[in-house]
Amino acid sequence: MAVTLALRALGLGDLLTAVPALRALRAARPDDRLVLAAPEALRPLVDTIDAVDELLPTEGLGRLDWRGERPALAVNLHGSGPESITDLLATDPAELVTHRHPGHPDVPGPPWREDEHEVDRWCVLLEQAGIPADPADLALPPPAVPSPAPGAVVIHPGAAYPARRWPAERFASVARDLSPHRVVITGSAAEEELAHEVARAAGLDDDAVLAGRTGLDELAAVVAGAELVICGDTGVGHLATALHTPSVLLFGPTPPSRWGPPLGRGSHVVLWAGHTGDPFGDKPDPGLLELTEDQVLLAASELVAEGIHA
Repeated sequence: MAVTLALRALGLGDLLTAVPALRALRAARPDDRLVLAAPEALRPLVDTIDAVDELLPTEGLGRLDWRGERPALAVNLHGSGPESITDLLATDPAELVTHRHPGHPDVPGPPWREDEHEVDRWCVLLEQAGIPADPADLALPPPAVPSPAPGAVVIHPGAAYPARRWPAERFASVARDLSPHRVVITGSAAEEELAHEVARAAGLDDDAVLAGRTGLDELAAVVAGAELVICGDTGVGHLATALHTPSVLLFGPTPPSRWGPPLGRGSHVVLWAGHTGDPFGDKPDPGLLELTEDQVLLAASELVAEGIHA
């Protein structure tokens, strides 16, 4: 059986924005075994994507341990290179689909566009290689595991970098004002202290803190069963999009035109002050700090009042 190998050795949101491209590869090459090189931690969600046959655990660039047969097609869904291109060239694919990079002048491909939406980026790449792709094909099925907090308002205060983290005290203020609803605080094990800080300041019991207590499949179940999700520019926001859960998303310093929910995609309110900056910065972005608790509460109250989540 021929193999299609796709590289996306990044995080949760990165995986979810690549779902339409992965499904396009499955549709274009239905007889191939589709192997996705991505972190092992993402397996619970990879297993729900109806396009991927096998996860090859790969923790970032330079770690692609390919021991299979020569791929008939390798697809760079990771970046523009040069490291990602080098990783895939090492598998000796019969064909490579990638953006071009001056570090690999002999490898053809379209130019990388900084202003492209992350979902569109990979669909356009495949389209230019003759593989039709639908950027709206983002939905995931509900997780098989039950939610430990059905019907709750989910507040996810963490983010990968400080530049994208709205202050904990502001999340706490929002949580406190939403306390007539059941409110839970989610996060990774590394964000458990932050989650408890938000909960204490909001006057919530420790039982409201789910951070560090849920695997990825349970986190997805929490989001799928939630009344509303409030978070920054994080993977949890992409989960809300994929699972059709209403959300209030606080963007900065990266614009939502690059990483936000696609237009017309369900009931998601995106808040953004209109300023760009360094998404990897070591302190909250000034534009993100322009967003107020009142803005978030207004958006949240409108979504909750609609009662739209089925």
